Amino acid sequence: MLIEKIVSGGQTGADRAALDWAIAGNVPHGGWCPQGRRAEDGSIAGQYLLNETPERGYRVRTEWNIRDSDATVIFSIAGRLTGGSLLTRRIAARWNRPCLHLSRDKARDPFVEFLAFIEESRAKIINVAGPRASHEPDVGGFVTEVLDMTLGRMTERG
Repeated sequence: MLIEKIVSGGQTGADRAALDWAIAGNVPHGGWCPQGRRAEDGSIAGQYLLNETPERGYRVRTEWNIRDSDATVIFSIAGRLTGGSLLTRRIAARWNRPCLHLSRDKARDPFVEFLAFIEESRAKIINVAGPRASHEPDVGGFVTEVLDMTLGRMTERG
């Protein structure tokens, strides 16, 4: 498999879908979450192998996940990034890390775009980010679909 680890912050939506996908596929996962394992639905469950930052805010978690990854993929339904997803792209640029925004509404072929990004960046550790479930309820399904169609095939090939 080309990918060694999926990293995410544990928030509902895109983050949690990536971690669930990794657990189901026996792909190593991890990352940073806010102090107290804070998420919009309460405390992030212990099944997610996340380390807590020393702060309750989301910014440090976002930056540390970017820092500790080879590349970041921001999944969204909408074509335009806002809030924490926009901040993620800005922090990735500051850290000079490859970053792909993969929008279900704008991507011609999200599977091809994602796979090309992974291959071009030669990333082994992928940070998955995107909107929380309360902002884009369908984003988790989009993340799962793209990971299944791309990384799932890589896992099968070994």
